[in-house]
Amino acid sequence: MFCEKCGKEIPDSTKFCPYCGAPVSKAQDFVNKAGEAFNAAEQELGSAFDEVKQSFTGNSANQQNAGGQYNGSYQNNGAGQYNAGYQNNGAGQYNTGYQNNGGQTPPPYRGEKLKDDRGLASYIILSIITCGIYGYYFIYKMAHDVNVACDGDGENTSGLVAFILLSMITCGIYAWYWYYKLGNRLANNAGRYGLSIQENGTTVLMWCIFGTLICGIGPFIAMYILIKNSNMICNAYNRTHGLM
Repeated sequence: MFCEKCGKEIPDSTKFCPYCGAPVSKAQDFVNKAGEAFNAAEQELGSAFDEVKQSFTGNSANQQNAGGQYNGSYQNNGAGQYNAGYQNNGAGQYNTGYQNNGGQTPPPYRGEKLKDDRGLASYIILSIITCGIYGYYFIYKMAHDVNVACDGDGENTSGLVAFILLSMITCGIYAWYWYYKLGNRLANNAGRYGLSIQENGTTVLMWCIFGTLICGIGPFIAMYILIKNSNMICNAYNRTHGLM
């Protein structure tokens, strides 16, 4: 934070400015913390807007050009496979520079960088602004990215149509089941990327059901857990395939 009197930057826990000796007010500390939170939310919103714009325009950093090559660190070898900074060692595994602790090989490269910086603030704000439309788009994109990053685990995260229709038919119960399955899938796939995820589907479900009793914040905490863990998985996928 910054001293109100001399304007110099000082540590957050400082009670008196080491430069001019002026007392540091708690109000200023609160203002600084709030400013940091708003800046973080603004960055999330900008990232979310870019994602929506990119989806409608079709622009991508990994878009194929006329010569069969891609703007990235990979190239189509003509046999339907991609060299993405890793090599097949002949035993069905890939040398990707990380340790596989889950007994599974990473999913094959799908020609796209997955979004790994989703945030709860942008999800809430844009859902309010768009009367809930962005919330459905958010679900659609997150399910798509998780299906790519967790490909080969024998599961499939239902898309937007199933989410909406089955949630309507079951009066919202299917949405909780969807969150539960997604939470378990993220936790189960952490090992293949050398990650450790503590929260599973049961944790998410408990927040959805019983967390509503805590001023209704439970579902938001459940969504935060899913966002955080999906970001971890997608980030690991991007690193594995040289897409950072």
